[in-house]
Amino acid sequence: MGSVRGNRRSAIAIALGGAVVVGAGALVGWAREGRTLRLDPPLSAEFEKIRLMPNDISGAPPEIYFKLGKPYESTAYDLSQGKRLYSWFGCPACHGDGRGAAGPSFLDGWWLYGPEMISVVASIRDGRPHGMPAFRDKMTIDEIWQLAGYVRTIGAYSAKTTAPSRNDDKNTRPSENRAPAAALFDEGPAGAHPDQGPSP
Repeated sequence: MGSVRGNRRSAIAIALGGAVVVGAGALVGWAREGRTLRLDPPLSAEFEKIRLMPNDISGAPPEIYFKLGKPYESTAYDLSQGKRLYSWFGCPACHGDGRGAAGPSFLDGWWLYGPEMISVVASIRDGRPHGMPAFRDKMTIDEIWQLAGYVRTIGAYSAKTTAPSRNDDKNTRPSENRAPAAALFDEGPAGAHPDQGPSP
């Protein structure tokens, strides 16, 4: 009789311990990263204040971008929203699955206006000569930054630990959530593209 009672107590203790572990895991997973579903108007206005160099290549993001911890490059929510926007705004029509079509490829590691986040934001917001339309009047600034964050994950310059749930057939290397650690820190292509010329 005593051993049955002891076995029952052990089973209850194991079940309670398992429930506590599962509950703690769910709580940690839920609190993984905060989501801001809409920017406050003052923040939105700050994200408009990008400073480009005179040649419109590269520049400086607004100070708020650094104070918020580069949110559009590091949160799974923003990257998944960027992926959705990439599809909704017809980006695959010109850029295909990232390999290029009428527009440039994002996978080759050579971007005409540079791989920096600010250059990608400026390209989406203001457009570029010879085919890239401006989306300033079609998207909010928050959506432009989300799309830019996703576009950078398509390219060879952006090894992230946050997975954008990118389709595996678009990759030139394994996706972030399946890559071995060494692949996550690959710096991308080593040599310059033949058309690139000397680095500035």
